[in-house]
Amino acid sequence: MSIEERVSGARDGLLEELKEFLRMPSISARKEDTDGFRKCAGWVAEKFREAGAEARMMETDGHPVVYAEIGEGEKTLLSYGHYDVQPPEPLDLWESDPFEPALRDGGIFARGVADDKGDVLARIQALRLYIEEHGQPTFKLKFLIEGEEEIGSPNLAPFVRNNAELLAADACIWEGSMKDGTGRPMIFCGTKGMAYVELRAKGASHDLHSMYGGIAPNPVWRLIQALRTIKDENGEITLDGLDALADPPSEKDLEAIGRIPFDEAAMKASWNVGAFDRNLTGEAALSEMLLRPTANIAGIQSGYTGPGTKTIVPSEAFVKMDFRLVSGQSPGPVLELIRSHLRKRGFDDIEVVDLHGVEAAKTPVDSPIVRTAVESWEDLGVDDAVVYPTIGGSGPTSLIATELGIPTIMTGSVANTDSRLHAPNEWVRLDDYFGAVGYFARFFERFGS
Repeated sequence: MSIEERVSGARDGLLEELKEFLRMPSISARKEDTDGFRKCAGWVAEKFREAGAEARMMETDGHPVVYAEIGEGEKTLLSYGHYDVQPPEPLDLWESDPFEPALRDGGIFARGVADDKGDVLARIQALRLYIEEHGQPTFKLKFLIEGEEEIGSPNLAPFVRNNAELLAADACIWEGSMKDGTGRPMIFCGTKGMAYVELRAKGASHDLHSMYGGIAPNPVWRLIQALRTIKDENGEITLDGLDALADPPSEKDLEAIGRIPFDEAAMKASWNVGAFDRNLTGEAALSEMLLRPTANIAGIQSGYTGPGTKTIVPSEAFVKMDFRLVSGQSPGPVLELIRSHLRKRGFDDIEVVDLHGVEAAKTPVDSPIVRTAVESWEDLGVDDAVVYPTIGGSGPTSLIATELGIPTIMTGSVANTDSRLHAPNEWVRLDDYFGAVGYFARFFERFGS
């Protein structure tokens, strides 16, 4: 019996297993639910054991990591995922209970189904079906499933560094792949880094009556003036030295960009906007999204924002910013660039607070693992998989790809670009889920051949 036949014949059982996983509210942002977390981690470990792998829960200073391995051979494949999920709020925007999976319109709706429980379980189920078809893998297959990705993986770095030998592999398949708006699988070969900061400005010791607005220092205006030095009126980033840190994109990266089918009209329509920032279009917009850093204002707060009027000069203001970084731009040096940039322009009174940093990660688009990913789709009759040099988002990928030197890609495409990751009514198509189970089984076949 082929893998495809096994998936088709097991759909009902595979779906019930997925529902069971999704009913566990493993929300890493809620530190009080440690018992629920350990139950979820234990469930994942047991599923690996049922598939025939050796599995264990490994402690960190936070939630445990589930580690599993199976098979023997000259080659080793590492698979990364996470069992924690985002908080479901706002609950009133969900059409069904976020932790009671609902089937409608050919999809399954629940918190975590797209990010990342569906992906985690699809790989475990694929392993089980692979073993039914072929027996033990003729290569070593390792799984690293963490429980803190949704809060920035604060304990993953020490875990990886302390277990570098355990995690050693020839290649790694990461979570996070999806299908584009037309159903083409997307294969990502890297992630951007990130420097997340808060800029804080202070005025008087307390809010003042706005009759003093002509002479009282206003921290909101101070922040606005400082922010204008980081991005100009044309929307171009003007942070001193940022571009000098960046590694130029390779010729292969640029060729890959040229082959990506980019439906900008569909993206604008889904966002309900008439144009991209700076009126970027076509390949220039795609290159900006994938190959260039960003200086994004994520939130700004000060003073009175309630109903009616309140005439004050605020005493303090702050802005949260995330700088998405490309290869060569590391969070530490970029943080110093921001401080130096503001200091040179007389804004040394503005405090720059380091909130979070992630390194960029990059695997060459012509790496053998990329070819394996493409050919695995072709084995299933899918000949339009699209290879991206990187994804616009960030994650702890550099711990594996850069620090351990393991070529790392995202593939499998459980989710789609409309799966509402981190939002109410998170969902995936059932056909995509079952297709991913078959895909990972094919990938294991390809890798071991």
